[in-house]
Amino acid sequence: MPADPDPSWRSIPRARCEEPLPVGSPGRRSDRAATAVRRRPVSGAAIRRRRLALVLVAIVLIVAAKVVLGVNSGPKLSAQRALIVALATSQLGYKTDPANTYCNRFSAYWHAGAADCRGSNRDEQWCADFAAWVWHKAGVRFVYGPGPGDLNAASVSFYLWGVAHHTWRPVGSAYVPQPGDVAVYGLDLQRSQAQHVAIVVGYSSGARGPNVVNGDGERTGFSVVEAGNDQYKADLTGNGGQLAGYVSLPPVPRSHLHPK
Repeated sequence: MPADPDPSWRSIPRARCEEPLPVGSPGRRSDRAATAVRRRPVSGAAIRRRRLALVLVAIVLIVAAKVVLGVNSGPKLSAQRALIVALATSQLGYKTDPANTYCNRFSAYWHAGAADCRGSNRDEQWCADFAAWVWHKAGVRFVYGPGPGDLNAASVSFYLWGVAHHTWRPVGSAYVPQPGDVAVYGLDLQRSQAQHVAIVVGYSSGARGPNVVNGDGERTGFSVVEAGNDQYKADLTGNGGQLAGYVSLPPVPRSHLHPK
């Protein structure tokens, strides 16, 4: 399996726990001493103020999440779909290095693209490599490679994979996109090409397109990870291709829902 390009996903070692000291031993109060400590009584008004403050903080956090991510208030997400959204949004703001190239760490994860970048990055247009990285880290099972039915750097590979796995949902099929799906843009079946793919993070009823996280986006900078709300055209300079449909997730065993 390729090495993880993002060291922030490494596990954090647990803090060492201390053995509890017996009552009456040095370093700990005895039961009698502990009972002598008295807390200042808290009034009912103070308790109500604290509860109100906690409720207000919770409301602010929920509203902020919906504004930033554009996540619709639908059914509760599965663990895998929630993880896909979390992984995609965690990369917002990522830029290629150098900034005016396609040298990126997501293609490097797959050992794809030209090895002409400084450091360990690889050089190729990478919207599909980013979407594949997110899915793979969330436990979606697929093969990355050049073979038929594999995912790879070509955006159209997601469409072909979805057709092969019976999870392709074209626009106009009455399918409601779900967070964790991959949106496909600018699909040309005659040429077997697509312009762009992006990770769906939400959808509002009646919108022309989903709310997404784009890898290799071009709206706010050259080749960056950026969000798009109601995105019905590819995140490209000029005339981006129209939204063609969605690749949904196949059913997976519960044992495969953990990131790798």
